[in-house]
Amino acid sequence: MSYLEHQIKSVPTGARKLLYLNWSLVLLLIAIACIGFAMLYSVAGGAFSPWVEPQAKRFVLGLTLMFFVALVPIWFWRNMAGLAYGGSVLLLVAVEFVGVTGMGAQRWIDLGFMRLQPSELMKIALVMMLAAYYDWLDLDKTSRPFWVLVPLVLIMIPVLLVLKQPDLGTAILLVAGGGILMFLAGVHWLYFAAVIAMGGGLIYAVLGSRGTEWQLLKDYQYRRIDTFLDPASDPLGAGYHITQSKIALGSGGWAGRGFMEGTQSRLNFLPEKHTDFIFTTLAEEFGFVGAFSLLALYAGVLVLCLGSAMMARDRFSSLLILGIAATFFLFFAVNMSMVMGLAPVVGVPLPLVSYGGSAMLVLLVGFGLVQSAHVHRPR
Repeated sequence: MSYLEHQIKSVPTGARKLLYLNWSLVLLLIAIACIGFAMLYSVAGGAFSPWVEPQAKRFVLGLTLMFFVALVPIWFWRNMAGLAYGGSVLLLVAVEFVGVTGMGAQRWIDLGFMRLQPSELMKIALVMMLAAYYDWLDLDKTSRPFWVLVPLVLIMIPVLLVLKQPDLGTAILLVAGGGILMFLAGVHWLYFAAVIAMGGGLIYAVLGSRGTEWQLLKDYQYRRIDTFLDPASDPLGAGYHITQSKIALGSGGWAGRGFMEGTQSRLNFLPEKHTDFIFTTLAEEFGFVGAFSLLALYAGVLVLCLGSAMMARDRFSSLLILGIAATFFLFFAVNMSMVMGLAPVVGVPLPLVSYGGSAMLVLLVGFGLVQSAHVHRPR
């Protein structure tokens, strides 16, 4: 036994777990959050209020929760998967009765000290539930129709509740995240091919029904599709957000205009500059270099998660890590696609950068689960 191994074994169990944490992952998360603090400071005109200070407090709370979750054995979280899923469903139902309305949507529960968005909790709870389900299910049953139907029901229950709020962005993330985890669990690819084919047929039917007696969407919904395909058709109305976003992205150039020098955000041309469209503020002030640097940090988080998943010795831990990594990827992929005009504007925040409490706390709890699987794997 080496001197270092002897020193590690002499450390109390709780402290030894801290040594086993994936500290590279912790540092990457802190670096991404610091970029968010800097951007919120910029869009506030060089002030810590109203966004930087509460965001920093939430991040410290989130890190504390992440360390707490990481130190709890992973088998405990496996046993809690059903309770986490059921509790999240009940909270989504509660939103219908006691939810707080904001910006035309009823998505939050007011806890007094903060507004909780249960749909954010469901993103992690669903991953936990599906990972526990496939850990319990025999491998030879994975692609049998009945056993494929069960996870579909588990996915669609929260999706339907979220769509009633309405929150299309979160519903899309739940469907995509659940589908990715089913694929990783080994569900046969023909099921996914059938779903894709049905989706393509539905899109064709929706577009083909326009102007007919059996038109499937309302006229204003078709106008939204037109605006997505051609924002210039309504630059001061429905296409305003994406038009201003593209101007900010393009004006950043290679190295950007400089910190706190972005005209689109400082002159308030850019809507939702501290939440969904904060990536365009970063791109305007730091250009391609800044945007690519943030993307590289996100990629680093994914690589570390994939490494932990490959080292996991049990099916639940592996699927849990991959599911959380997929959820994290969908967050920034959808947000970046949205602000660049590659996807419709659906209200998905940029992880750890956009202003918001529920999304940040839940995401850090998710990474706490990743750390728990990493710390408690057989060594």
